[in-house]
Amino acid sequence: MRNEQSSTELNRSLEKRHITLMSLGACIGVGLFLGSATAIKMAGPAILLAYAIGGLAIFIIMRALGEVAVQNPVAGSFSRYARRYLGPLAGYLTGWNYWFLWICTCMAEITAVGIYMEFWFPGIPRWIWALAALAIMSAVNLITVRLYGELEFWFAMIKIVTIVLMIAMGIGIILFGWGNGGIATGIHNLWTNGGFFAGGISGVLMSLQMVMFAYLGVEMIGVTAGEVKNPQKNLTRAIDTVFWRILIFYVGALFVIMSIYPWTEIGANGSPFVLTFERMGIPAAAGIINFVVLTAALSSCNSGIFSTGRMLFNLAEQGEAPKGYSKLTKSGVPGKAILASAVVLLFGVVLNYLVPEKVFVWITSISTFGAIWTWAVILVTQLRYRKSLSADEAKRLSYKLPWYPYSVYATLAFLALVVIIMAYFPDTRIALIVGPLWLALLTGVYYIKKMYRPAGSRENVVAQPNQNQPENPAS
Repeated sequence: MRNEQSSTELNRSLEKRHITLMSLGACIGVGLFLGSATAIKMAGPAILLAYAIGGLAIFIIMRALGEVAVQNPVAGSFSRYARRYLGPLAGYLTGWNYWFLWICTCMAEITAVGIYMEFWFPGIPRWIWALAALAIMSAVNLITVRLYGELEFWFAMIKIVTIVLMIAMGIGIILFGWGNGGIATGIHNLWTNGGFFAGGISGVLMSLQMVMFAYLGVEMIGVTAGEVKNPQKNLTRAIDTVFWRILIFYVGALFVIMSIYPWTEIGANGSPFVLTFERMGIPAAAGIINFVVLTAALSSCNSGIFSTGRMLFNLAEQGEAPKGYSKLTKSGVPGKAILASAVVLLFGVVLNYLVPEKVFVWITSISTFGAIWTWAVILVTQLRYRKSLSADEAKRLSYKLPWYPYSVYATLAFLALVVIIMAYFPDTRIALIVGPLWLALLTGVYYIKKMYRPAGSRENVVAQPNQNQPENPAS
């Protein structure tokens, strides 16, 4: 590892194009390319409504985070804000929970890399590809944050180009009959196979857990706040376009897919993206889509290592993790924190030997629970932040959450509904056991440490805002 420096100030190397593409890439993953078929089976064409509602909830969450982050762009973001406005325990739980969330997600993703590589190299064991993916992504994160940003930029570009091409081709099939003998398919498939609400309202509700899992990671924009150039301009731009990108890339893509193919057949004959490219006469369509989902998995792994490293760095700065994890390399990255997370992720390689595929359903559901906790903390923190401002300070905020405070209450109620739905399914119910147990364990460790730390130690002092950036507009 590179020599370390005494400074603990992260290098602001992420530019506008990095943060814009990263925020978009965080919204687009394997959940859209392959996982959407399961959600469609539950809700039918009304899955479009589920994605739109979930997207609106994510938009409110991101605007709530943005309102605080723009005034105080720091590493750790929502963990540090929770500590300041909700108390040290809330910050501690949120930081370690988010670290655990991405550890689980990365374990699933590096194993997914092994599964996707079997398409081309069926004779090579999965664990080798999983280990290779972990090693390469860890190395990328250890070099410079700019290299991380560049890699995420191109990963996101691959996914965006693929979806745009699929939507464009799909519109050609719908309106002009491209690849269909010149016979336009129209959009009648949206209502001729049991109606738009073929799965009923209950089907839409049951699909929400998978819909929200697809959005996991979008809050990572806040984690990058300490390393973004001109955060007020670039963070706000990235956040403001989240909802519209979701509408275009999720709702738009699924609208085209379900218009061309009866929703009852989606998933039965492979990925709808593969079917669309094959219909247009594109050779090796399956290989192209496999490459795209492979980059999506690598992107998630790359983001996970970035997030866990920065969150561990933030926890160490707050005295809630070993002090050594707050050290930076000469290139301005938290090297020890990244390596520590990568070592824990080696367990994901071991999982390829020890556990059946069903365990990865458990891991992803645990990740969803962790994401919901994080999103709820972001919303509650924004409420406390706004209440800490005077009327004049609130009026002069440069970036405000729309429809405050009603939008916050409505979104919190929506997240509670998703948790109730998770309790309904046996496969996701495990998350409501493991998640609370993890939080209870963290709480126990927190109070045990508190009993044995000196009264004037750093851990007992609530974190102060970044001295280089005012905490509120009146400062």
